Amino acid sequence: MNDLLTLVTEPWDDYGLVDSGHGRKLERYAGFRFIRPEPQAMWAPATANWEADGDFIAASDEDGGGKWQLSREVPRGGWHMKWEDVRFLAQNTPFRHLAFFPDMAPQWSWMRDRTAEGDDMLNLFGYTGVGSLALAAKGARVTHVDASKKSVDAGKANAFLADMADRPIRWMVDDAVKFAAREVRRGRRYDGIMLDPPKFGRGPDGEVWRLEEHLPGLITHCRNLLDAKSKFLVLTVYAVRMSALAIGELLRQATAELGGRVEVGEMAVREEARGLLLPTAIFARWVRD
Repeated sequence: MNDLLTLVTEPWDDYGLVDSGHGRKLERYAGFRFIRPEPQAMWAPATANWEADGDFIAASDEDGGGKWQLSREVPRGGWHMKWEDVRFLAQNTPFRHLAFFPDMAPQWSWMRDRTAEGDDMLNLFGYTGVGSLALAAKGARVTHVDASKKSVDAGKANAFLADMADRPIRWMVDDAVKFAAREVRRGRRYDGIMLDPPKFGRGPDGEVWRLEEHLPGLITHCRNLLDAKSKFLVLTVYAVRMSALAIGELLRQATAELGGRVEVGEMAVREEARGLLLPTAIFARWVRD
């Protein structure tokens, strides 16, 4: 592993981090602006006068609960957004997210640069499918796995919106660990794997996922789905007391026999008001080149 890297999400037409500070952030999502809690924004904001269409009020617990307080009318079914050649729906979810993670943009670009027509890609914890569509747009065959039927249905809807409903994407409602283990037993292999696991979750049959407990086993399964021709494995981790160095070493040991290298670091979003970087997640990724 080399020095820690910082992957920065720069503003694009449909998204930007407008301002941040005092434990909150103001973002624009196409024609709407929203305020969300952000514990790492410990500094003062650029301006105290934030105008927004809605504000997410966090609950008193640490489990991510809370509710949206909308000051203007926002489409309940979501609204159209675009990242590069991928169209999708953004929406106010009960979990404070807007149905996609904008700070994944540098990872999507990095994976697309290493994706060729006909590559087989696996997206575990795929959520609403923006990452899957980003790879499918480059000609990859994608297996998209998420435990939430609602998220997988949202992914299918995004594929229709993006005119990619006919692309070779397998939409799987399944537990990520069980699915990966079955794929290993079947002798499957993939050219690339991305996984974005939550801190805690449940599978479709009530399977319990705890990141610190179950991540090492899942990484072992993922390693066994890679071979001498595979290109990358990307792991991103949010909202946990864990170091990028720790997940990087986990990945380094798992992929040691494959050659290549492991990169580790932080992900961040550049604020439009002052250009400062707001950290959002840690990552580790193995790459063949």
